[in-house]
Amino acid sequence: MKRPIMLIDLDRCIGCLSCEVACVQEKGLESLYIRPMKVFRVEGISEEPGAFYYPMNCFHCDPAPCVVACPTSAMRKREKDGIVYVEQTLCIGCKACIIACPYGAITFNPATQKVEKCDYCYKRVDKGLLPSCVEKCVTNCLYFVEVDEVPKERHKLKRIDEKLYEEIFS
Repeated sequence: MKRPIMLIDLDRCIGCLSCEVACVQEKGLESLYIRPMKVFRVEGISEEPGAFYYPMNCFHCDPAPCVVACPTSAMRKREKDGIVYVEQTLCIGCKACIIACPYGAITFNPATQKVEKCDYCYKRVDKGLLPSCVEKCVTNCLYFVEVDEVPKERHKLKRIDEKLYEEIFS
């Protein structure tokens, strides 16, 4: 089974937020406070001035804690590709999935009293299209690729400053 994943080239992201806007528009959300795709500005991690930007969306975990936590089975994981999505008609807005998500990738929408999350624009993907955020990314820092197996071993952190690394992770 091929599984789609989002790759992000942090060196190319300039924090323009075009991915966030594309996501909000694709989902028809009325508020920019509800953002299934979020871009974080990170600064102060090295002695060099400036910041870098980190686009973040749902990681479509395997297994997905949000799916396990959902009491109504509104949070679902597609068998064919592992995409996690919300079946809005079944969502009761209990927020159990929000609590279960280790990445903070699920947001409560007060207008609908239901949750919102990145679903890789699965309806677009089913038509052979890219997720909206990838298609609208002006710097081409987002890549949507299919892999046979998602690597279980995570990349080792680049240690910008050995002392800072020790302070944070010890």
